Formats: sequence, C-alpha cells, structure tokens
Amino acid sequence: MIKNRQTKVSSILVLVFGLILFYVGTDGFTAYTAESARVTKLIEDQPEFPDVTFEDSEGRTYSISEFKGKYVFITFIYTGCTTICIQLEENMSQVYDLIPSEYLGKDIVFLSISFDPARDDPATLDKYKDLFKSDGETWRMARIPEQAQLDTLLKKFGVIVIPDGNGNFAHNSAFYLVDQQGALVDVMDFTKVTEAADKLVNIMEADKEE
Repeated sequence: MIKNRQTKVSSILVLVFGLILFYVGTDGFTAYTAESARVTKLIEDQPEFPDVTFEDSEGRTYSISEFKGKYVFITFIYTGCTTICIQLEENMSQVYDLIPSEYLGKDIVFLSISFDPARDDPATLDKYKDLFKSDGETWRMARIPEQAQLDTLLKKFGVIVIPDGNGNFAHNSAFYLVDQQGALVDVMDFTKVTEAADKLVNIMEADKEE
C-alpha cells in the first residue's frame, strides 16, 4: 500500500516536472513547434524591413519607403511553384477581396515577393499576377534582383527557402504584416483567410479612431 502511494507520488512529481519543462521550453505553451517558436519570436522582435530594391511586374524599382505610411501585407513565393504557392496566392486574393476598397492602396498595399529572382523577371511576374487578378498597384508582385539583399530579408523575416537543385524550393509559408514604419508586426496563418482579413480591417479601423 505504501509502495503504491510512493509510486503515485513519484509519477505525479515526474508529470509536474515535465509540465514545468514543457512550459519553459515552449515559452508558456505558446510555441509548440520550431515554426511557431520562430513566429512568436519574430512578432516579439518586430524586425525592421531591410534596405532592399524591388523590381515589380511593371519594371519599376523602389525600396520599402515606397509604402511609407501604409501597412504592407506580404507573401513570399516563386512562380515556378505548382503546390503551396498557388494556394498561398489564392488565399491572398481572398483576403484582398475581403478588405473594403476604401483601404486598398491608401492604408494598405498587398505585396507578393519572389525568392527566385533569376527566373521571376518582370514579364514573368506580370503573367503570374493575372492568374490571381492582382492589379499590379494595390497588390503588387515583385522580385529583389540582388541576391544578398534578398537573403538579408529572408533571414530577418524567418523565411526558410531551401533549393532542391532542380529549380524548386522547399519553404515555409505565411502572411506577413509590416506596419507604416516598416516593422514586421505580425505573422499570420495563411490558411485562415477570414481571420487574417478581420485582423487587418480591425487594425485599420482602430487607426482611424485614434
């Protein structure tokens, strides 16, 4: 009887100790995976968008300052992708359609950034944007021609891109929100379209009330 009680007490202590370790290791149960841990840290750190030069589907070149004073809703893609990028951009299109037109271009700009600049030139991006009804203005598609600049951005925003040697890439996917001053303020689940759209609208409505 005493032995059974001791065994139960030991089991409870092991369980409690395990929960404490799990709590600490997952930052208070908020980071259950390496990816969610990375997202949590990004949102906490709010890294600044680095100084890079975009070239968009219209052949225009500019920096992130082009969007100063506006939120920028971002995806990272490559046009040769036949799987996740298509779903990512389709969901981006759905979020775009849920944003009141009064905000588009004035308070927020959508931006799809290619991490395959060698193949995704302006002409290719121009064709790709038509697949998702991007207007090239309030929703732009662009590349960063300078690889070193692109690598800096991907690293800062926690975007993992691994070439497979055959022209394709393994990569993580999400919606990224940059604020009016160029800081990353949120990373959202790209499968939750309505949730993302509601969050964007609530943010902009709150700004209007201030």
